[in-house]
Amino acid sequence: MGNKGERTQTRMVESMLELIQTQGYTGAGLNAVTEHARVPKGSIYFHFPGGKATLGARAVELAAQQLSDQLAEAMANAESPRDVVESMVTALIEMLVESDYRLGCPVSVVTLDASERSEVLRTACAVAFDSWITTLADYLETQRHPRPQAWAMATTIVTSLEGTVILCRAHRSVEALRDTAAVLGSILDHASSQTEALR
Repeated sequence: MGNKGERTQTRMVESMLELIQTQGYTGAGLNAVTEHARVPKGSIYFHFPGGKATLGARAVELAAQQLSDQLAEAMANAESPRDVVESMVTALIEMLVESDYRLGCPVSVVTLDASERSEVLRTACAVAFDSWITTLADYLETQRHPRPQAWAMATTIVTSLEGTVILCRAHRSVEALRDTAAVLGSILDHASSQTEALR
């Protein structure tokens, strides 16, 4: 798994990501990161000369990759676009319940908490959201949806789920995610039936 320096960087990025999820970007102080990652305090600026913003951007990139991997698995096992959404929602429900509603999407957290103060963070968040939308849009194209429609539906899926997770944390209930899954599933089923009718 790489050399010692790479392993140290990985631990710090993983710690930053976990702290962002539980404490927000502002609450994820550098001292907390080094303590959580069990590394010397000077390690942050040695490995991340740009400081907290650079480390935060790397954490956002890691979060983006983790969800992209989940999406890839969901799409590989799906029989329909509805299955992909239901798989994503199941994973989100598990995350919320198992964390007692403490964990949410770290990309949303950073976007709301710090992106206005750092172009590095804003860009990392934008790239993360775009990567998920693109992945979903590409999949929907394989299901014979035209590119404009696929992109619009993918954007709707990502934005709906992101917003619903926030609502679920506020209410400490996952019912909104189940409702969102049902509505998105109906929209996708309808779009798929229209696409089949035009073939």
